[in-house]
Amino acid sequence: MLVAAKEMLDKAKAGHYAVGQFNINNLEWTKAILLTAQECNSPVILGVSEGAGKYMTGFKTVADMVKAMIDELNITVPVALHLDHGSYEGCYKCIKAGFSSIMFDGSHYPIEENVEKTKELVAVAHAMGMSIEAEVGSIGGEEDGVVGAGECADPQECKMIADLGVDMLAAGIGNIHGKYPANWQGLSFETLDAIQQLTGAMPLVLHGGTGIPADMIKKAIDLGVSKINVNTECQLSFAAATREYIEAGKDNQGKGFDPRKLLAPGFEAIKATVKEKMELFGSIDKA
Repeated sequence: MLVAAKEMLDKAKAGHYAVGQFNINNLEWTKAILLTAQECNSPVILGVSEGAGKYMTGFKTVADMVKAMIDELNITVPVALHLDHGSYEGCYKCIKAGFSSIMFDGSHYPIEENVEKTKELVAVAHAMGMSIEAEVGSIGGEEDGVVGAGECADPQECKMIADLGVDMLAAGIGNIHGKYPANWQGLSFETLDAIQQLTGAMPLVLHGGTGIPADMIKKAIDLGVSKINVNTECQLSFAAATREYIEAGKDNQGKGFDPRKLLAPGFEAIKATVKEKMELFGSIDKA
């Protein structure tokens, strides 16, 4: 069932586990993630970047597809449809399209403007029964053309944004989108702990979940992270399984070129990746 993310994240914070946000890029990805969540009896968040939304012809197409799929597949676990790294304008498009949750990424604005725009969007989202995520401090790497250096957030600025009534807060703690470089310094748990101390019960969000060692993931959850975003790892597993299928020549056997057969190995690879992450995050049987 499609719900806002607030309740599932509040439960995760209290229960010391995290809910995975898995980004969707097409029908196969959406179906794979929903079925895995149902099989694992886990709440799940479907993340949609503005680029992916455009690729899938628009946010309304995405929302309608997800709602229909939840109905057709009889998905009974809590599912949130969430805008990932949304612009101010993108947030309003998703509110109109029927998403259940949005993220406003105002981290590239001066803190005063981030506060002003976040405050406005909190009021609008909550009036619509939607949850809202905000961000302080940039996440390293690139997402839809926005490049961040990965600097750590200022805990005091995090408190300013948290006090606006957002439902979850993404804070830069040295995390990076995409693959982590060999010289990565790791997560700043000192920063995360300081943010947790100032924001209290606020569920914290860890972006760039691909490639972070399991022990760091578990420590982050202990320090208040209740939502972890995964995208690149699903992309890598999907690509590897598809490549293996084609290089083995299976697309030339019988009707192996049929898209339903060609995409099946990648589909199963996504399911396996999502299940592995749900086990690591501790969300299985928490629906």
